[in-house]
Amino acid sequence: MEFTVGQIAEVLQGTVEGDAAQPVNRLAKIEEAQAGSLSFLSNLKYEPHLYTTQATVVIVSRNLELKKPVLAALIRVDDPYTSFTALLEFYQQASRTGKRGVEEPAYMAASASIGADHYRGAFSYIGENCEIGEGVVIFPHVFIGDRVKIGDGTILYAGAKIYAETVIGQRCTVHAGAVVGSDGFGFAPQPDGSYRTIPQIGNVVLEDNVSIGANATIDCATLGSTIIREGAKIDNLVQLAHNVEVGRHTVIASQTGVSGSTKIGDFCVLAGQVGMAGHLTLANRTTVTAQSGVGKSIKQEGVLLQGSPAFGLRDSLRANAIFRHLPELERRLRLLEQQAQPPEKH
Repeated sequence: MEFTVGQIAEVLQGTVEGDAAQPVNRLAKIEEAQAGSLSFLSNLKYEPHLYTTQATVVIVSRNLELKKPVLAALIRVDDPYTSFTALLEFYQQASRTGKRGVEEPAYMAASASIGADHYRGAFSYIGENCEIGEGVVIFPHVFIGDRVKIGDGTILYAGAKIYAETVIGQRCTVHAGAVVGSDGFGFAPQPDGSYRTIPQIGNVVLEDNVSIGANATIDCATLGSTIIREGAKIDNLVQLAHNVEVGRHTVIASQTGVSGSTKIGDFCVLAGQVGMAGHLTLANRTTVTAQSGVGKSIKQEGVLLQGSPAFGLRDSLRANAIFRHLPELERRLRLLEQQAQPPEKH
């Protein structure tokens, strides 16, 4: 795909310095860029590259004062990093969703509906009474169960499985192999030691702009809904159990597991391999560091947690520092005990 400098500036609402008619057809790092490339300068550590880069255009801050002449055209914006991210999103949307139409064989039930400008890949399946919006991209081998609702502009990558009754908002992304709406882990112990399956009759709701990583699993609710709220980002290989709620713009990294009925607040961060017990509440803006285990609710906002069981980051770091010195502390304690003993009588 090729755009002019001026067209890119219009997308970013930036101001051009230089030739706005020059064509750009690729993105590159500022130190590696060649003619036809667009790059950006956010970290001033890389500013020397601005004066030597071969890029056609560079996105820079409106406030940047040049120390030398620059060969490249400039697009001045308020925040170069955010603008470049927005441009990457625009490029990704244009390149990945360019597919339109239906590949054969693909199945869609007669009772289902789908909006204009969609794509259905080969061997995809859409069940009864589904309602799918405009511009939805469904890659090959995607399964969509009965009575699923999907909003405009959502992308379902190859092999994603969307169980019946799931509701997916607009501009969501479900990556390859993810399973949304599988049964929650509900089994009632019986007197003879066996387990009886508890029917899971709820659903999963993904609000707008949610991203679900590859091979993540999100269980349906026993009753009601498992809810992933607007803008939340779920990494690969994450497990969210039945009736979990994930707040707005919360991010959850790979291999994290959240047990049933736990409520995670807005703008939280769960790092890799975090484990959370069930029926807990995590306040807004809580951060849990990697491999921590959370076993109790956190009511205060903005807390940083670490450890297993997890507790306050500062206390955890102090405890770890002391733990490393335990052998030396033990040696000193024994020495003090010896010194405190009264001398033997002869």
